[in-house]
Amino acid sequence: MNLPNKLTVFRMLLVPVIIVLCIFPIGGSWNLWGQVLPINQFIVVMLFIVASLTDFLDGQIARKQNIITTFGKFMDPIADKLLVNSLIIILACTSKIHMIVPLIMISRDLVVDAIRLLASQNNVVLAASQLGKAKTFTQMLGIIFILLNNIPFCFLGVRVDLITMAAATMISLISGIDYFMKNRQFILESM
Repeated sequence: MNLPNKLTVFRMLLVPVIIVLCIFPIGGSWNLWGQVLPINQFIVVMLFIVASLTDFLDGQIARKQNIITTFGKFMDPIADKLLVNSLIIILACTSKIHMIVPLIMISRDLVVDAIRLLASQNNVVLAASQLGKAKTFTQMLGIIFILLNNIPFCFLGVRVDLITMAAATMISLISGIDYFMKNRQFILESM
């Protein structure tokens, strides 16, 4: 178990902690520049940022030290999906984002995972694409802005949180179509 894989596992372990904090809020709130932010929401933001940074770090370390493993290629995207999809479902259930966002993003993830599973039956491990990485980055950024109640952009009257999440949804859809088109041979071979 190398450091990048430990970071991936750590990210996965943070997910239930974040979910519990979202479901069972801690009392109290902070006033940040005139915006009220519940304490548990602030803690969730901090934990989510830490988890998101582990996503960046595990890939960087693995490539720099040339310790890319099959476990890392397979589990890193799963850890990302657990983290992001858990939060977008919670955000949709609390009406902070539209329900279509998790529907598109999770549907895309299911298609990609199905293709990865079919590829693995042929002893092929499909790494994340650049579009997939862009999707994950914009999702994480959008989630952070939404959890921060659009601070600091709320003072400008610009909904950067929703704009970023809309961009993430579009990139998710486009990357899913791209992934399907590039790897459809695994689906065709399995029929």
